[in-house]
Amino acid sequence: MKEHHQELNSLAEEFESCRQLLLALGDENRQHLILEMMRMGQCDGVRIGAITEKTNLSRPAVSHHIQILKAAGLLKMRREGTKNYYYFDADMEAMDRLIQMLIHAKEVMERLPDRNGE
Repeated sequence: MKEHHQELNSLAEEFESCRQLLLALGDENRQHLILEMMRMGQCDGVRIGAITEKTNLSRPAVSHHIQILKAAGLLKMRREGTKNYYYFDADMEAMDRLIQMLIHAKEVMERLPDRNGE
């Protein structure tokens, strides 16, 4: 039982290191925004106005969600004069941490005893 406790504590630390990314991805509006950006197929980036047109969100709301996605390391921005273009370029270290945490969580769950009480 102690080994499970130690492993769960380790998993909790991994989960904590992924929180910003999970919070960014966990919001329904941000998920919709990401999906619409992907559907636009503009690998070189899209402007906030174009994203606003494809979503039911206001321009300030889109800007707010874009900033959260940028802070989480999912989006980057490039400038052309006064125009800003947002594009996917995820922080690979953060993505690797998330993938490793999910793999570890799956491994932990596979080893834990049955707890359904039946």
